Amino acid sequence: MDFELVQHAVPVLLKGLGITGLLTALSVLIGFNLGLGLALMRLSQNCFVASFAKYYSMTFRGTPLLVQLFLFYYGLGQLPFARENAVTWWVISDGTRCAVMALALNTAAYTSEILRGGLMSIPAGLTEAAKAGGMSSLLRFRRIEFPLAIRQALPAYGNELILVVKGTSLASTITVLEITGYAKRLMSQTFAILEVFVIAGALYLVINIILIALIRALERHLMRHEGR
Repeated sequence: MDFELVQHAVPVLLKGLGITGLLTALSVLIGFNLGLGLALMRLSQNCFVASFAKYYSMTFRGTPLLVQLFLFYYGLGQLPFARENAVTWWVISDGTRCAVMALALNTAAYTSEILRGGLMSIPAGLTEAAKAGGMSSLLRFRRIEFPLAIRQALPAYGNELILVVKGTSLASTITVLEITGYAKRLMSQTFAILEVFVIAGALYLVINIILIALIRALERHLMRHEGR
């Protein structure tokens, strides 16, 4: 690999690192909270509420993220209500904001299933004991159900975080200059396809290695009171 090309490519690709991090952080923040709400809806006794969450999850997990990005960025702009509404137009008129929305809605569907599995794994005896102790539903969820569900769901949710990081690369298809977006621009300038994308892939690998290390550290912290 040409050393001069590496010296030129790395600083250019690092320009997109901030946007990749921003897309990941905002998408995960929004998607986790939305996914938690959907998980609770799935466990609701109300059939309509549970069905809405179920079909939301099926829709977003059953269609490609790239198709969702295109529908939000190119498709919604064709609808009069989206163009005339200030809030929706503010979101879809900018590639970065649209990418955050698509990634957040997509990861929320997967997060809801992961958290639902964690909530369902909680022993019924603990919940019954908390009820017998006079705990309210909110207090029971905050002190017992949510912490235990997170411990169970963390390994699977860690994989979802890695998929979100890799999913940000698709934002380059809607004019967002993150790592892959800068890689495409650099490729058209230098025609060094292999070298540029090897470097871009290495950057994603480094990000995910750091993310995996953080997830494992958090998992060890949460499991510190349990035996090996």
